[in-house]
Amino acid sequence: MTELDPRRTELKEHLLTHAVRTGDFVLKSGRQSTWFIDGKQTACDPLGIKLIADIILDEVVGIDAIGGLTMGADPVAYGVSAIAADRGVPLRSFSVRKEAKDHGVEGRIAGALRKGDRVAITEDVVTRGVSPLEAAAAVRAFGAEPVVVIAVVDRGGTCEALAKKEGIDFFALLTAVELGFDYEGP
Repeated sequence: MTELDPRRTELKEHLLTHAVRTGDFVLKSGRQSTWFIDGKQTACDPLGIKLIADIILDEVVGIDAIGGLTMGADPVAYGVSAIAADRGVPLRSFSVRKEAKDHGVEGRIAGALRKGDRVAITEDVVTRGVSPLEAAAAVRAFGAEPVVVIAVVDRGGTCEALAKKEGIDFFALLTAVELGFDYEGP
C-alpha cells in the first residue's frame, strides 16, 4: 500500500474517529460485517467536508455539476459545491430522487443540473456500486453526461469496474484497505 498524502491522512483520521464503527453489523445487502462506516458523520462535519472538498476540487476538473442518489450523495455534493463557490469555481449541485416526482425541474432530478452538463456522481460510501450507477443512469436520462464517480470511501472494491463498464471514470478518496479493513466485495 502506498503512503497517503497529508490531506488523505487527515481525512482517514477523521473518518476513523467519527464515522467508522467496529463490531457485528448487518449491511443493507443483508451481509454480515465486522465494521460499518457512516460517512455522513464526516461529510456533515465542517472539518470533514472541507477535507473532502479539498481533495475532490483538486482532482476533478471540467465538471459542471456534482450530485448523486439522495441521501448518500447530498452532503458531499452540496458541501463541495459551496466550498467551490468560495474558491470562485462554478460547480452546481443536485440530487437524484429515489422515485420521480411530477413537479420540480424534471422527474428524479432535484437541484441545479442542466442538460449537457459534465457531471461528477458522488457518494459518501460505496460497497457494491449500485447507487452511483443508478444515479448515473438518471443523469443520462435527464440529458447530462456522467463522467466520473467519486466515492469518499470505497468499501467494496467493485465500483470502479462497474463504472468503467458504463464508460465512467472512478476514484475514491480512500479505500477500505487504506482505512485498515478488507474490502467487503460483491
